[in-house]
Amino acid sequence: MSENKNNIEALEVHLKVQEKIYPPKEIADRAWIKDYEEIYKRSIEDRESFWGEIANELEWFEKWDKVLEWKHPYAKWFVNGKTNITYNALDRHVKAGKGDKIAYIYVDEEGNEEKISYKELLKKVEAFANGLKSLGFKRGDRLSVYMPNSIEAIIVMLACARIGVIHSVVFAGFSEGALKMRIEDAQSKAIVTSSYTKRRGKKIPLLPTVEKAVEDIDHIEKIIVWDRDNEGLADQKGERYIDFDKFIDENYGKECPPEVMDAEDPLFILYTSGTTGKPKGVLHTTGGYMVYTYYTAKTVFDLHDDDVYWCTADIGWITGHSYIVYSPLVNGITSVIMEGVPNYPHAGIWWEYVDKYKVNIFYTAPTAIRMLMKYGDEIPSKYNLSSLRILGTVGEPINPEAWHWYYEHIGRKKCVVVDTWWQTETGGHMITTVPSYPMKPGKAGKPFFGIEAMVVDKNGNELPPNTVGFLVIKNPWPSMMRTCWGQPERYLKYWNSIKNYYNAEDLASIDEDGYIMIVGRADDVLSVAGHRIGTMEVESAIVEHPSVVESAVIGKPDELKGQKIKAFVILKQGIQPSDELKKEIQKTVREILGPIAIPEEIEFVEKLPKTRSGKIMRRVLRAKELGLEIGDLSTLED
Repeated sequence: MSENKNNIEALEVHLKVQEKIYPPKEIADRAWIKDYEEIYKRSIEDRESFWGEIANELEWFEKWDKVLEWKHPYAKWFVNGKTNITYNALDRHVKAGKGDKIAYIYVDEEGNEEKISYKELLKKVEAFANGLKSLGFKRGDRLSVYMPNSIEAIIVMLACARIGVIHSVVFAGFSEGALKMRIEDAQSKAIVTSSYTKRRGKKIPLLPTVEKAVEDIDHIEKIIVWDRDNEGLADQKGERYIDFDKFIDENYGKECPPEVMDAEDPLFILYTSGTTGKPKGVLHTTGGYMVYTYYTAKTVFDLHDDDVYWCTADIGWITGHSYIVYSPLVNGITSVIMEGVPNYPHAGIWWEYVDKYKVNIFYTAPTAIRMLMKYGDEIPSKYNLSSLRILGTVGEPINPEAWHWYYEHIGRKKCVVVDTWWQTETGGHMITTVPSYPMKPGKAGKPFFGIEAMVVDKNGNELPPNTVGFLVIKNPWPSMMRTCWGQPERYLKYWNSIKNYYNAEDLASIDEDGYIMIVGRADDVLSVAGHRIGTMEVESAIVEHPSVVESAVIGKPDELKGQKIKAFVILKQGIQPSDELKKEIQKTVREILGPIAIPEEIEFVEKLPKTRSGKIMRRVLRAKELGLEIGDLSTLED
């Protein structure tokens, strides 16, 4: 019993890590949010007037009757308000005399660059929207998008929003089966694609995947193709095909007034994988999503008019929708968008572009940070990264070692690191650190304004500080999903599985200061000798070993303990696997977490199965290890 007690104490000591790093004074002084605690208190006590004030920073064709109508689990925000997100993203800035400002700088791996101003982007969006109208598209119709990370893809998304067409973007790396399922589920009338996307110096065809996916889908009337090498693809293939550039040219210069959209009108469907079953079509609506993403981007990234911002995500994911497309444009800033990978043609390509474009805010995934860490500290040291002010992370919890490397070698200890926790379903940041507030490496931060987050047991009882439990949200927020497209029963599960709270299905702990540490998915919990241990904790401990770059752990059945831990470990370049190294890694875990968390088995691997947004698919490792059915692999990166 005494050893078990020591194990539990070791875990609790680990959870109580209270390292605080304060933001540089000049960043704190210019931040939009000076007093988080005071503003947070008001956002909870007077939620409706708080969000009403934020919404008033944007333009509405008609004001709302009331800010919130909440009939659990259904919310309406800015009830009867009328607006159009593209009016706020484009027209508003052009009318304010900022039409010549650059909206996007597109770059690829070879250094090719394309810039587009707000005025030119508006013209192309109007042209594409008029083209869709000429095909008979009307508000409420669905359009599928299977495009590279490009200005062209953004034009398509905005053109849909301009006229009330619901876009359903599918990441341009999905196989035809995954694409087909999403097209059929949304019942799209047409699909927009490209001849290829560029990755690691190769042209990866997209059109053939689309053609296979829509072979026997009758409701796809048209395939609009961005023919990147002008090969005349649409003409060769017949009437069902439309050339993207001609489509814009034919309608260029004609105005397309923004459709007057109700705040609750659908904006887009985006599919997200559950742990089981087919992906869910998360539906987001216009008004609340616009207000919430605008304000989270403005305050978390501390966006000012002269900023250059770069989110390295792909438009095919929610991070791309919210923080590449909609919120940067509504905030009226200049964004970098890249087609390619972080380590091609060389491992410093991102830092080269940060230096070249004088990027001020950089937002990426911990997976990418860990990957770039393994190439060594000297690579980023070659570049001038002094323009950087805010470093963001998204997609998964960031372990303290990767956090410190990012802070020290990319931010040079002069930046603020904002770790953002949120989901496809939430639409925008839910837990984060605002730039004027102390950071705690490895902890996401505190709830965003208006968000009441708690850690509870499975019966909904609040747990004491530093105890791992289910992360839940108490009340509605403006950018919350409204339903699961065609599967309303799946929406209800989010709000009904734990005592009327929104259940994020993530595990977390809250410390005495109110900082939240995300431990991992609820289905990624190890139960060793009756103790619950998050996979993330064990993985973070393994990565503390200087030879390790990344790890994933799973639980394997064990007659004595219920589960034993197996770790899959990627080593830094040049390090050779050995039994001695396994023992060293086990010793590291023992020192950090105690003997209860030691992985009994360690397997050295070259890569780990991940979703395209960078999350490790532990269930795939578990299934392979235990000889089980692997299930849906449509979101697998490779």
